[in-house]
Amino acid sequence: MRLAEVLTRTVVVYLGSRFCAGTAMMLLRASIAWHVFDLTRSPFHLGLLGLVQFLPAFALTLVAGALADTFDRRRIMMTSQCLTLAAGLGLALATARGTVTLDLLYAIVVTAAIATAFDSPARMAFLPSLVPRIAFPRVATIASTIQALAFATGPALGGLLIADHGIAAAYVAYVALVLTALTLLALLPSPPAAPGGRGVSFAMIREGVRFVRSRPVILGCMTLDMFAVIFGGATALLPVYATEILHVGPRGYGLLSSALEVGALLTSLVLIARPPIRHAGRALLVAVGVFGIATIVFGLSRSFPLSLAAYMLVGVADQVSVVMRSTAIQLSTPDELRGRVSAVNLLFIGASNQLGAAESGFVAAATSATFAVVSGGLAALCVLAVVVWRIPELRAYRVDRD
Repeated sequence: MRLAEVLTRTVVVYLGSRFCAGTAMMLLRASIAWHVFDLTRSPFHLGLLGLVQFLPAFALTLVAGALADTFDRRRIMMTSQCLTLAAGLGLALATARGTVTLDLLYAIVVTAAIATAFDSPARMAFLPSLVPRIAFPRVATIASTIQALAFATGPALGGLLIADHGIAAAYVAYVALVLTALTLLALLPSPPAAPGGRGVSFAMIREGVRFVRSRPVILGCMTLDMFAVIFGGATALLPVYATEILHVGPRGYGLLSSALEVGALLTSLVLIARPPIRHAGRALLVAVGVFGIATIVFGLSRSFPLSLAAYMLVGVADQVSVVMRSTAIQLSTPDELRGRVSAVNLLFIGASNQLGAAESGFVAAATSATFAVVSGGLAALCVLAVVVWRIPELRAYRVDRD
Protein backbone atom coordinates (compact mmCIF):
# COMPACT_ATOMS: atom_id res chain seq x y z
CA MET A 1 0.00 0.00 0.00
CA ARG A 2 1.09 3.57 -0.70
CA LEU A 3 2.13 5.80 2.19
CA ALA A 4 -0.87 8.12 1.69
CA GLU A 5 -3.24 5.18 2.01
CA VAL A 6 -1.57 3.99 5.21
CA LEU A 7 -1.47 7.35 7.00
CA THR A 8 -5.17 7.91 7.63
CA ARG A 9 -6.33 10.63 10.03
CA THR A 10 -6.76 8.12 12.85
CA VAL A 11 -3.25 6.72 12.38
CA VAL A 12 -1.76 10.23 12.28
CA VAL A 13 -3.52 11.19 15.52
CA TYR A 14 -2.36 7.95 17.16
CA LEU A 15 1.23 8.60 16.04
CA GLY A 16 1.07 12.17 17.32
CA SER A 17 -0.05 10.97 20.73
CA ARG A 18 2.65 8.31 20.72
CA PHE A 19 5.29 10.92 19.86
CA CYS A 20 4.28 13.25 22.69
CA ALA A 21 4.04 10.42 25.23
CA GLY A 22 7.39 8.95 24.18
CA THR A 23 9.14 12.33 24.25
CA ALA A 24 7.70 13.03 27.69
CA MET A 25 8.78 9.64 29.06
CA MET A 26 12.37 9.95 27.84
CA LEU A 27 12.62 13.57 28.96
CA LEU A 28 11.48 12.55 32.45
CA ARG A 29 13.86 9.60 32.66
CA ALA A 30 16.86 11.61 31.48
CA SER A 31 16.03 14.56 33.74
CA ILE A 32 15.52 12.42 36.85
CA ALA A 33 18.74 10.50 36.16
CA TRP A 34 20.64 13.80 35.95
CA HIS A 35 18.86 15.10 39.06
CA VAL A 36 19.65 11.98 41.09
CA PHE A 37 23.31 11.99 40.06
CA ASP A 38 23.55 15.71 40.81
CA LEU A 39 22.22 15.07 44.32
CA THR A 40 24.22 11.92 45.09
CA ARG A 41 27.22 11.71 42.69
CA SER A 42 26.72 7.95 42.95
CA PRO A 43 26.52 5.37 40.11
CA PHE A 44 24.87 3.06 42.65
CA HIS A 45 21.82 5.33 42.81
CA LEU A 46 21.63 5.38 39.01
CA GLY A 47 21.48 1.60 39.11
CA LEU A 48 18.87 1.74 41.85
CA LEU A 49 16.71 3.92 39.59
CA GLY A 50 16.57 1.08 37.08
CA LEU A 51 15.56 -1.42 39.75
CA VAL A 52 12.84 0.90 41.08
CA GLN A 53 11.41 1.23 37.55
CA PHE A 54 11.48 -2.52 36.96
CA LEU A 55 9.64 -3.74 40.05
CA PRO A 56 6.24 -2.16 39.23
CA ALA A 57 6.52 -3.37 35.64
CA PHE A 58 7.33 -6.88 36.80
CA ALA A 59 4.36 -6.92 39.16
CA LEU A 60 1.74 -5.30 36.93
CA THR A 61 2.50 -5.68 33.21
CA LEU A 62 0.92 -9.12 32.73
CA VAL A 63 -2.24 -7.97 34.51
CA ALA A 64 -2.23 -4.85 32.34
CA GLY A 65 -2.01 -7.02 29.23
CA ALA A 66 -5.10 -8.96 30.28
CA LEU A 67 -6.92 -5.67 30.90
CA ALA A 68 -5.98 -4.52 27.39
CA ASP A 69 -7.64 -7.66 25.99
CA THR A 70 -10.79 -7.08 28.05
CA PHE A 71 -11.49 -3.35 28.34
CA ASP A 72 -11.40 -0.23 26.18
CA ARG A 73 -7.73 0.22 25.27
CA ARG A 74 -8.09 3.96 24.70
CA ARG A 75 -9.54 4.50 28.18
CA ILE A 76 -6.68 2.53 29.71
CA MET A 77 -4.16 4.75 27.93
CA MET A 78 -5.93 7.95 28.99
CA THR A 79 -6.21 6.89 32.64
CA SER A 80 -2.51 6.02 32.70
CA GLN A 81 -1.56 9.36 31.16
CA CYS A 82 -3.68 11.21 33.77
CA LEU A 83 -1.64 9.51 36.51
CA THR A 84 1.67 10.58 34.94
CA LEU A 85 0.32 14.10 34.46
CA ALA A 86 -0.47 14.38 38.18
CA ALA A 87 2.98 13.05 39.10
CA GLY A 88 4.67 15.50 36.72
CA LEU A 89 2.76 18.46 38.14
CA GLY A 90 3.75 17.50 41.66
CA LEU A 91 7.41 17.14 40.71
CA ALA A 92 7.50 20.45 38.82
CA LEU A 93 5.98 22.31 41.78
CA ALA A 94 8.30 20.69 44.32
CA THR A 95 11.35 21.49 42.19
CA ALA A 96 10.30 25.12 41.69
CA ARG A 97 9.91 25.46 45.47
CA GLY A 98 13.26 23.78 46.17
CA THR A 99 11.70 20.98 48.23
CA VAL A 100 12.72 18.00 46.08
CA THR A 101 14.28 15.09 47.94
CA LEU A 102 15.77 11.82 46.75
CA ASP A 103 12.76 9.96 48.17
CA LEU A 104 10.38 12.13 46.13
CA LEU A 105 12.32 11.43 42.93
CA TYR A 106 12.13 7.70 43.56
CA ALA A 107 8.39 8.00 44.30
CA ILE A 108 7.83 9.78 40.97
CA VAL A 109 9.79 7.06 39.18
CA VAL A 110 7.58 4.38 40.77
CA THR A 111 4.40 6.28 39.83
CA ALA A 112 5.52 6.71 36.23
CA ALA A 113 6.50 3.04 36.05
CA ILE A 114 3.05 1.96 37.28
CA ALA A 115 1.34 4.16 34.69
CA THR A 116 3.61 2.90 31.90
CA ALA A 117 2.92 -0.72 32.89
CA PHE A 118 -0.76 -0.19 32.06
CA ASP A 119 -0.33 2.21 29.16
CA SER A 120 2.17 0.29 27.03
CA PRO A 121 0.30 -3.02 26.40
CA ALA A 122 -2.86 -1.12 25.48
CA ARG A 123 -0.92 1.23 23.19
CA MET A 124 0.91 -1.59 21.42
CA ALA A 125 -2.24 -3.69 20.97
CA PHE A 126 -4.25 -0.68 19.78
CA LEU A 127 -2.19 0.04 16.64
CA PRO A 128 -2.91 -3.19 14.64
CA SER A 129 -6.65 -2.51 14.97
CA LEU A 130 -6.24 0.80 13.12
CA VAL A 131 -4.86 -0.58 9.83
CA PRO A 132 -5.36 -3.57 7.51
CA ARG A 133 -3.01 -6.51 8.12
CA ILE A 134 -1.28 -6.01 4.77
CA ALA A 135 -0.31 -2.47 5.78
CA PHE A 136 0.93 -3.31 9.27
CA PRO A 137 4.66 -3.91 8.47
CA ARG A 138 4.80 -0.42 6.90
CA VAL A 139 2.87 1.18 9.76
CA ALA A 140 5.01 -0.63 12.35
CA THR A 141 8.13 0.85 10.75
CA ILE A 142 6.58 4.33 10.73
CA ALA A 143 5.52 3.94 14.37
CA SER A 144 9.05 2.88 15.27
CA THR A 145 10.36 5.95 13.44
CA ILE A 146 8.03 8.22 15.41
CA GLN A 147 9.11 6.49 18.63
CA ALA A 148 12.79 6.90 17.73
CA LEU A 149 12.21 10.59 17.01
CA ALA A 150 10.48 10.96 20.36
CA PHE A 151 13.20 9.08 22.22
CA ALA A 152 15.84 11.32 20.59
CA THR A 153 13.92 14.52 21.25
CA GLY A 154 13.21 13.84 24.92
CA PRO A 155 16.78 13.57 26.29
CA ALA A 156 18.11 16.31 23.99
CA LEU A 157 15.33 18.67 25.07
CA GLY A 158 15.93 17.75 28.70
CA GLY A 159 19.66 18.47 28.43
CA LEU A 160 19.08 21.86 26.80
CA LEU A 161 16.43 22.91 29.30
CA ILE A 162 18.55 21.84 32.27
CA ALA A 163 21.57 23.72 30.93
CA ASP A 164 19.70 26.94 30.07
CA HIS A 165 16.80 27.13 32.53
CA GLY A 166 17.34 24.53 35.25
CA ILE A 167 15.82 21.16 36.08
CA ALA A 168 12.37 22.62 36.90
CA ALA A 169 11.95 23.74 33.27
CA ALA A 170 12.46 20.15 32.11
CA TYR A 171 9.67 18.96 34.38
CA VAL A 172 7.33 21.71 33.13
CA ALA A 173 8.01 20.61 29.54
CA TYR A 174 7.17 17.05 30.59
CA VAL A 175 3.77 18.16 31.89
CA ALA A 176 3.02 20.02 28.63
CA LEU A 177 3.89 16.97 26.52
CA VAL A 178 1.72 14.61 28.57
CA LEU A 179 -1.19 17.04 28.35
CA THR A 180 -0.82 17.14 24.55
CA ALA A 181 -0.70 13.33 24.36
CA LEU A 182 -3.90 13.14 26.41
CA THR A 183 -5.68 15.61 24.13
CA LEU A 184 -4.78 13.59 21.04
CA LEU A 185 -5.89 10.35 22.70
CA ALA A 186 -9.29 11.90 23.29
CA LEU A 187 -9.68 12.30 19.51
CA LEU A 188 -9.15 8.58 18.81
CA PRO A 189 -12.10 6.21 18.39
CA SER A 190 -12.72 3.54 21.00
CA PRO A 191 -13.14 -0.11 19.94
CA PRO A 192 -16.83 -0.96 19.50
CA ALA A 193 -16.57 -3.73 22.11
CA ALA A 194 -14.06 -5.13 24.56
CA PRO A 195 -11.54 -7.13 22.48
CA GLY A 196 -11.43 -10.18 24.71
CA GLY A 197 -14.97 -10.23 25.99
CA ARG A 198 -14.01 -11.95 29.28
CA GLY A 199 -13.13 -10.84 32.76
CA VAL A 200 -9.50 -10.60 33.82
CA SER A 201 -8.28 -13.83 35.39
CA PHE A 202 -5.12 -15.78 36.05
CA ALA A 203 -6.17 -18.19 33.30
CA MET A 204 -6.20 -15.31 30.81
CA ILE A 205 -2.69 -14.26 31.81
CA ARG A 206 -1.46 -17.85 31.64
CA GLU A 207 -2.95 -18.21 28.14
CA GLY A 208 -0.83 -15.31 26.88
CA VAL A 209 2.34 -16.68 28.47
CA ARG A 210 1.64 -20.15 27.07
CA PHE A 211 1.19 -18.71 23.58
CA VAL A 212 4.60 -17.01 23.74
CA ARG A 213 6.29 -20.18 24.98
CA SER A 214 4.78 -22.18 22.11
CA ARG A 215 6.26 -19.87 19.43
CA PRO A 216 10.08 -20.25 19.18
CA VAL A 217 10.45 -17.15 16.99
CA ILE A 218 8.51 -14.92 19.40
CA LEU A 219 10.27 -16.35 22.44
CA GLY A 220 13.64 -16.05 20.72
CA CYS A 221 13.05 -12.38 19.84
CA MET A 222 12.10 -11.52 23.39
CA THR A 223 14.89 -13.52 25.02
CA LEU A 224 17.58 -12.10 22.76
CA ASP A 225 16.47 -8.54 23.39
CA MET A 226 16.19 -8.97 27.15
CA PHE A 227 19.57 -10.51 27.88
CA ALA A 228 21.51 -8.52 25.28
CA VAL A 229 20.27 -5.21 26.69
CA ILE A 230 20.56 -6.29 30.34
CA PHE A 231 24.27 -6.86 29.82
CA GLY A 232 24.97 -4.37 27.02
CA GLY A 233 22.93 -1.30 27.98
CA ALA A 234 24.97 1.79 28.87
CA THR A 235 22.15 4.32 29.25
CA ALA A 236 22.19 4.41 33.06
CA LEU A 237 25.86 5.42 33.10
CA LEU A 238 25.58 8.34 30.66
CA PRO A 239 25.63 10.93 33.51
CA VAL A 240 28.92 9.39 34.68
CA TYR A 241 30.41 9.45 31.19
CA ALA A 242 29.24 13.03 30.56
CA THR A 243 30.59 14.46 33.83
CA GLU A 244 33.56 12.34 34.89
CA ILE A 245 34.93 10.62 31.76
CA LEU A 246 34.19 12.87 28.76
CA HIS A 247 33.74 16.12 30.77
CA VAL A 248 31.01 17.59 28.54
CA GLY A 249 28.43 18.76 31.11
CA PRO A 250 24.61 18.79 30.77
CA ARG A 251 24.63 19.80 27.08
CA GLY A 252 26.94 16.91 26.25
CA TYR A 253 24.77 14.66 28.38
CA GLY A 254 21.72 15.65 26.35
CA LEU A 255 23.57 14.90 23.11
CA LEU A 256 24.82 11.55 24.40
CA SER A 257 21.36 10.61 25.65
CA SER A 258 19.80 11.41 22.27
CA ALA A 259 22.60 9.94 20.09
CA LEU A 260 21.19 6.42 20.35
CA GLU A 261 17.76 7.62 19.29
CA VAL A 262 19.15 9.77 16.46
CA GLY A 263 20.78 6.63 15.07
CA ALA A 264 17.48 4.81 15.50
CA LEU A 265 15.59 7.61 13.74
CA LEU A 266 17.93 7.65 10.74
CA THR A 267 17.65 3.88 10.48
CA SER A 268 13.86 4.07 10.57
CA LEU A 269 13.83 6.58 7.72
CA VAL A 270 15.92 4.20 5.64
CA LEU A 271 13.64 1.29 6.50
CA ILE A 272 10.57 3.29 5.47
CA ALA A 273 12.12 4.14 2.10
CA ARG A 274 13.04 0.55 1.21
CA PRO A 275 10.88 -2.59 0.89
CA PRO A 276 10.28 -4.53 4.14
CA ILE A 277 13.14 -6.80 5.21
CA ARG A 278 12.02 -10.37 4.51
CA HIS A 279 14.86 -12.21 6.29
CA ALA A 280 13.81 -10.68 9.61
CA GLY A 281 15.45 -13.31 11.81
CA ARG A 282 18.85 -12.97 10.17
CA ALA A 283 18.65 -9.16 10.27
CA LEU A 284 17.81 -9.29 13.98
CA LEU A 285 20.83 -11.44 14.80
CA VAL A 286 23.22 -9.23 12.81
CA ALA A 287 21.79 -6.15 14.53
CA VAL A 288 22.44 -7.58 18.01
CA GLY A 289 26.02 -8.37 17.00
CA VAL A 290 26.57 -4.76 15.90
CA PHE A 291 24.92 -3.60 19.13
CA GLY A 292 27.46 -5.49 21.25
CA ILE A 293 30.50 -4.30 19.27
CA ALA A 294 29.38 -0.65 19.26
CA THR A 295 28.78 -0.82 23.03
CA ILE A 296 32.36 -1.98 23.58
CA VAL A 297 33.70 0.90 21.45
CA PHE A 298 31.61 3.40 23.41
CA GLY A 299 32.85 2.02 26.72
CA LEU A 300 36.51 2.37 25.72
CA SER A 301 36.26 5.76 24.00
CA ARG A 302 37.64 8.91 25.58
CA SER A 303 36.79 11.10 22.59
CA PHE A 304 33.40 12.80 22.64
CA PRO A 305 32.89 12.62 18.84
CA LEU A 306 33.83 8.92 18.81
CA SER A 307 31.53 8.26 21.77
CA LEU A 308 28.66 10.00 19.97
CA ALA A 309 29.29 7.98 16.81
CA ALA A 310 29.54 4.68 18.69
CA TYR A 311 26.39 5.32 20.69
CA MET A 312 24.58 6.36 17.51
CA LEU A 313 25.61 3.02 15.98
CA VAL A 314 24.12 1.30 19.04
CA GLY A 315 20.88 3.06 18.14
CA VAL A 316 21.09 1.94 14.51
CA ALA A 317 21.41 -1.69 15.56
CA ASP A 318 18.75 -1.39 18.23
CA GLN A 319 16.21 0.11 15.81
CA VAL A 320 16.64 -2.72 13.29
CA SER A 321 16.06 -5.09 16.18
CA VAL A 322 12.94 -3.18 17.32
CA VAL A 323 11.32 -3.23 13.87
CA MET A 324 12.08 -6.90 13.28
CA ARG A 325 10.76 -7.92 16.71
CA SER A 326 7.63 -5.78 16.49
CA THR A 327 6.69 -7.07 13.05
CA ALA A 328 7.29 -10.72 13.91
CA ILE A 329 5.45 -10.59 17.24
CA GLN A 330 2.39 -8.63 16.11
CA LEU A 331 1.90 -10.55 12.85
CA SER A 332 2.20 -13.87 14.68
CA THR A 333 -0.42 -12.97 17.31
CA PRO A 334 -4.24 -12.96 16.93
CA ASP A 335 -6.00 -9.76 18.03
CA GLU A 336 -7.68 -11.34 21.05
CA LEU A 337 -4.22 -12.16 22.46
CA ARG A 338 -2.34 -9.00 21.44
CA GLY A 339 -2.69 -7.24 24.77
CA ARG A 340 -1.33 -10.20 26.72
CA VAL A 341 1.44 -11.03 24.25
CA SER A 342 2.39 -7.34 24.13
CA ALA A 343 2.51 -7.41 27.94
CA VAL A 344 4.89 -10.36 27.93
CA ASN A 345 7.02 -8.56 25.35
CA LEU A 346 7.00 -5.39 27.44
CA LEU A 347 7.96 -7.39 30.51
CA PHE A 348 11.01 -8.61 28.63
CA ILE A 349 11.75 -5.09 27.40
CA GLY A 350 11.26 -3.64 30.86
CA ALA A 351 13.52 -6.28 32.35
CA SER A 352 16.18 -5.51 29.77
CA ASN A 353 16.05 -1.72 30.20
CA GLN A 354 15.54 -1.41 33.94
CA LEU A 355 17.53 -4.45 35.07
CA GLY A 356 20.17 -3.44 32.57
CA ALA A 357 20.33 -0.03 34.24
CA ALA A 358 20.58 -1.69 37.65
CA GLU A 359 23.29 -4.08 36.45
CA SER A 360 25.30 -1.23 34.91
CA GLY A 361 25.04 0.97 38.00
CA PHE A 362 25.88 -1.76 40.49
CA VAL A 363 28.83 -3.10 38.47
CA ALA A 364 30.14 0.43 37.93
CA ALA A 365 29.88 1.14 41.66
CA ALA A 366 31.85 -2.03 42.44
CA THR A 367 34.44 -1.59 39.65
CA SER A 368 34.28 1.31 37.18
CA ALA A 369 31.93 2.69 34.54
CA THR A 370 34.29 1.58 31.76
CA PHE A 371 34.46 -2.00 33.02
CA ALA A 372 30.66 -2.14 33.36
CA VAL A 373 30.04 -1.00 29.78
CA VAL A 374 32.79 -3.03 28.07
CA SER A 375 32.04 -6.26 29.93
CA GLY A 376 28.36 -5.74 29.14
CA GLY A 377 29.06 -5.49 25.42
CA LEU A 378 31.07 -8.71 25.54
CA ALA A 379 28.27 -10.45 27.45
CA ALA A 380 25.75 -9.34 24.80
CA LEU A 381 27.85 -11.05 22.12
CA CYS A 382 27.89 -14.23 24.22
CA VAL A 383 24.08 -14.10 24.53
CA LEU A 384 23.84 -13.78 20.75
CA ALA A 385 25.97 -16.88 20.24
CA VAL A 386 23.79 -18.93 22.62
CA VAL A 387 20.53 -17.85 20.91
CA VAL A 388 21.89 -18.63 17.44
CA TRP A 389 22.85 -22.10 18.68
CA ARG A 390 19.69 -22.90 20.67
CA ILE A 391 16.93 -21.34 18.51
CA PRO A 392 17.65 -22.07 14.83
CA GLU A 393 14.03 -21.15 13.95
CA LEU A 394 14.88 -17.51 14.63
CA ARG A 395 17.79 -17.56 12.22
CA ALA A 396 15.54 -18.94 9.45
CA TYR A 397 12.52 -16.70 10.13
CA ARG A 398 11.11 -14.77 7.16
CA VAL A 399 8.22 -12.28 7.28
CA ASP A 400 6.74 -13.52 3.99
CA ARG A 401 6.46 -17.04 5.44
CA ASP A 402 4.64 -15.97 8.62
